[in-house]
Amino acid sequence: MSLWEALLVTAAAGIGGTGAGGALACAFRRDESGRGSSLLLSFAAGVMVSVVCFGLLTEAAAPPGALGAVTAWVLLGCGATAGLNALLAREYPGGGLLLAGAVMAAAIAVHNVPEGMVIGASFAGGEAVRQGWTMAAVIGLHNVPEGMAVAAPLAAGGEKRWKAAGMAALTGAPTVAGAALGYCLGTLGPGALTAALSFAAGAMLYVVFGELLPEAAGLWQSKTPAVAAVAGILVGMVIGG
Repeated sequence: MSLWEALLVTAAAGIGGTGAGGALACAFRRDESGRGSSLLLSFAAGVMVSVVCFGLLTEAAAPPGALGAVTAWVLLGCGATAGLNALLAREYPGGGLLLAGAVMAAAIAVHNVPEGMVIGASFAGGEAVRQGWTMAAVIGLHNVPEGMAVAAPLAAGGEKRWKAAGMAALTGAPTVAGAALGYCLGTLGPGALTAALSFAAGAMLYVVFGELLPEAAGLWQSKTPAVAAVAGILVGMVIGG
C-alpha cells in the first residue's frame, strides 16, 4: 500500500472516528435542567476511564520493568495538565467546561500520534498490511468515545454544537501525522511509547476526575450520574476489546 493510501485510511479512522463521536455527543438536545448534560458528561468520563485503564496504561506498562516509568509519566501528565488548566483559568476566568474540553482535546491529540504510527508502520510492511487494516478499524472505533469526551464538555459549556463536533474531529488529525512517521520510520521504541501513552493517560485522568465528574455532580445532585459513569466504563471496555 502506498503512503497516500495509508494516510487516507488513517484519516478515516482518526478524524472520522473522533468526528463521529463528537457529532454523537452533540446530537443530544440541550436541556435547561442540566440533567442530560450531567448524564452525558458522566458517561463520557466513564468511557475515558476505561480507555485509559484498559487501553493506554495496559499498553504503556507492557514492557518489562516499565511500571515505575508509567507511574512517573502519569503523575507528570496530571501535574502538567493541572498547571495548564490553572493558567488558562486565570487568563480566561469562568471557562469551566470549555477549558475542560480544550484540555481533553489536547491530551487526546497527543496520544493519537503513537496510534497513528502503529497503523503507518503496519501498512508499510508487505505481509503486515492486513494488520494495518485491523488496527485502523480498531482505532476508528476506539476514537468514537474519545470524540464524545471532547465534544460533551464543550457543548455543555455553551459552545456551538458544530464547533464542538469539529474540534473533536480535529483531535484525530495527529493520527495522520503519526501514520506518516510510522510508515517512513517505524514505530516508537518501547520507552518512548510508554512515556507518550502514560503522559496522555495522566492528562486525561486529571480532566476526568478534576473537571468532568465534579461538573456532572454539580449539574445534578443525584446517584444517576454515577450509574451513567459505570455504563461508560462498560461501553469503553467493549469498544476497547
